[in-house]
Amino acid sequence: MVRSKASSKKQQKKGIDFKKIKRKLGRKLPPPKNATNTEIKSKAIVLPEQSVATNKEGLAVSKKGLTLKELLQQTSHHNAKVRRDALMGIKDLVINHPAELRHHRYAVIEKLRERISDDDKVVREALYQLFKSEIFPGCAEDNQGLFISLLMNYIFNAMTNLAIDIRLMAFKFFDLVVQYYPPCFSLYAEKILQSYEDILRKNQFYLEDKGKLKTTLSGLVRCLSLLPSKKPESEKCVSGDRIIHAFEPDTPTANTGFSTIIKKLKELVLVLINCFQDFIPLLNSMPQLDVLSFDCILSMLQSIDIAVRFFIYGIHEETPESICDQTLSSALSKKLLGVFPLYPKHHLSVKEDDRYFILNVVIAAIFLHLRELVCPSTNVFEKFLEFIENALLGTICSSSRSGKATWEKHIPLLLPFIPKLASELETGWQSRILESFTRTFKDCNPESSLKLACLSMIEEMLIPRGYMHFSKASDTVVLDYQTVWIRELPLLLSLLGDKQPSSSQVVLCLLLRLGQFSGSNPFLFGEYENIQFTLSEFYSTCQEGNLYYGPFMRLPRDCQELSICCLYYFSNLNVLLLKSVTFCCLCSELEPFIFFRIIEVLHAAYKAGHIQIADHISFFMTLLSRFKILPENICPVRESDVKVSNHGTFKSLTTMLSSYLSQIGDSSVVFHIVEKAILGLILLQPPLENACAMLRVLIVLDSKPTRLSEQSIIALSNFLPGYLMDVVHCIPEDDVQTWRYYILPCFFMFDRSSKLLKLVLDVIGSFLTDSNLSLPSDTSTRYATDSLSRINATISLLLLIYKDVKVQKIISSFRTEIGSILQSIASLQSSEVKMTLEERHRFQSSVLEKTFSPCEDGGEQPRGRSSFGGNIEKIQGLANSGGNCLSQILQNCNGIFEREKGVQEFVHYITLLEHHVK
Repeated sequence: MVRSKASSKKQQKKGIDFKKIKRKLGRKLPPPKNATNTEIKSKAIVLPEQSVATNKEGLAVSKKGLTLKELLQQTSHHNAKVRRDALMGIKDLVINHPAELRHHRYAVIEKLRERISDDDKVVREALYQLFKSEIFPGCAEDNQGLFISLLMNYIFNAMTNLAIDIRLMAFKFFDLVVQYYPPCFSLYAEKILQSYEDILRKNQFYLEDKGKLKTTLSGLVRCLSLLPSKKPESEKCVSGDRIIHAFEPDTPTANTGFSTIIKKLKELVLVLINCFQDFIPLLNSMPQLDVLSFDCILSMLQSIDIAVRFFIYGIHEETPESICDQTLSSALSKKLLGVFPLYPKHHLSVKEDDRYFILNVVIAAIFLHLRELVCPSTNVFEKFLEFIENALLGTICSSSRSGKATWEKHIPLLLPFIPKLASELETGWQSRILESFTRTFKDCNPESSLKLACLSMIEEMLIPRGYMHFSKASDTVVLDYQTVWIRELPLLLSLLGDKQPSSSQVVLCLLLRLGQFSGSNPFLFGEYENIQFTLSEFYSTCQEGNLYYGPFMRLPRDCQELSICCLYYFSNLNVLLLKSVTFCCLCSELEPFIFFRIIEVLHAAYKAGHIQIADHISFFMTLLSRFKILPENICPVRESDVKVSNHGTFKSLTTMLSSYLSQIGDSSVVFHIVEKAILGLILLQPPLENACAMLRVLIVLDSKPTRLSEQSIIALSNFLPGYLMDVVHCIPEDDVQTWRYYILPCFFMFDRSSKLLKLVLDVIGSFLTDSNLSLPSDTSTRYATDSLSRINATISLLLLIYKDVKVQKIISSFRTEIGSILQSIASLQSSEVKMTLEERHRFQSSVLEKTFSPCEDGGEQPRGRSSFGGNIEKIQGLANSGGNCLSQILQNCNGIFEREKGVQEFVHYITLLEHHVK
């Protein structure tokens, strides 16, 4: 029975072969399984336009043959690779066709800005590189404000994107915008600071991806550095880029609207302090401080430092006390200053040592800015002072080359606080800080930026401003170090040489300021006077008869002018320094502007009583007598000689010195000093140009009748004949203007002293005697040394004398002396002096050529030209025939000679020649 029941159950569970499906009314029956689907579907095929079929002749295309329009369209393609290739194609097209960017820059920016929030990292990076390398540099000269405004909305949208990578790239784009258009930060400062605050609050982000945090913080540092602030008094001259004789205004510039961001900036500083605090446990746990962590911490500290400087020195309406309230001061004191100094828990490597030094320097700078606001305890203050002392001495950094470079680069951050610390500290700490600072100043590289920063601080401590007050107890300590600093300045100039003109300019500016201020400070006055000896080496030195020029000659004009101005402020310019400067003046390589500037400043120093009158006149006489004229010949014949000629400079010098000498004191006293000096120099037979200059100075100071002493007249009578003959010998006959320039001083002397003229004529006559003529040379002439040259020069000189109206009147009373000279010339033919046939011919021709003929209007005709029908040419032809033609010559010329008063002596002279020249 039981078995039968079981079997019946199994039969019920078997499947049904054909199950009938019950269908509801109104429903459509499904198709059978074996039915054929007859439905037809179709899709449109979209083919892009083929470049082969498009006429692109004359259009700018990329390497793939795409135009700018096509490439811009492809930047919106759904495929990331196509978008990236389109950006690369745009870069290629812009490089090869820069005009495309200039003509379509706004269209390009409007299209490309959409890719700032692109989902693909490679596309965003390609876009960034395109803007950095091509678009921003290519649009630098255009209206940047317009296309920057096209970008900013898209950058702000990207900063709020949910994807962290897109947000970080937005900050990177903004950093690029700030680099090329800094004013954009002031336009969007509040939004930017809020965005930085939002991204930095995500601590899980910056602790995990430090590379991205580094990029973000570097952009923040760049933005905050644009905040306007007044430099503290102690920092106004730290930079080596200074303007000569100009000072920064004490009043701040106009308010630029940054007052509204104070609150937002305070919130950002608190976030930065929290970020810094989050890194401290990592520093303690890490075996070593890696580069990324160091860069992130450094950027945080630099951002805090800039913000603190803006709070205290910024251009805004709020006071530092109201900004640094209890919340901010507490956070700075506990979370930042409380962990100073940073040091590792593990063994330091050389690089780590330098990195911790840099971080501690920035923290120390923040503390020194906030010192008066946070009111630290004595222990905390001394902890920072000890660090500053050791940092200045260089005992904290490693002794390696990289450690030395790190020290020189970052220690200037502490230097602006030295002047104020030195004025406020007690004697013990004051001496320690000044000693460490002086060691830093002496030991650093003369060409480094650290040396410039030290010089700026020295200027602050030598010429203190209103905020610095040294106590009486510390005066001695400060004076000792000031002495060391001042004495180092001339030595530093010599060390710098001409390698670093900007550094030399800073030193010279400091010396100039020191000289200007020394008059009100007896100590500085004495020390400034004492540097003259070492400063002379800066100009020139003379060792064992050899002259060596210092850096002065090779420095730019600005530096040279500064060093010249320094000379004025020495109350008693010593002879050694004056001699050193004089050697520079005599150098042919010295620029004329600087040459005259030296004379101008030294004359001003004399008028102020800083140079003795004897030294001043000696300086002038040295210039007149030893100035080297280039080229040496008075009338240059080569074009190269004209280019290097300094005749004009020397003439200007003569005029300037004549004017100065006529103003420096009692005319009679000055004349006798100058007279004695010039006569002593003239006896040394100077070149014609120098002799002429001294004679011109002498006649400017002299009067009529002459004030020359008997001894001077005798000395001049022995010098002037040779000088006049040399002038006649060297200057071409047709250069009348040059003749007058060199001979006019002598005519003035003849007009003022007839005795001098008589003695000169006597000496000229003595030149033509047999005994003197036989000498090969004479001590009073440099060029007219042979007999024929002297005769020609004498004839020309007499003719020149007759041409001057005033001298002609004077010489009319010296017919005896003139006749003696002519008789000497005539008697040469019958004397024992032997002449060759050629010399006789030259002598005869020279006499004829020297003859002047009056013009038809009564004026005088230059030599070599005649107004009476070519008689001179006829005379020369007769002379060349070699016959006895002088009677015929007299027939043609006697009437002409008789028209000119005072020339009858020449008729007699030629009559005598008829008898002797056969």
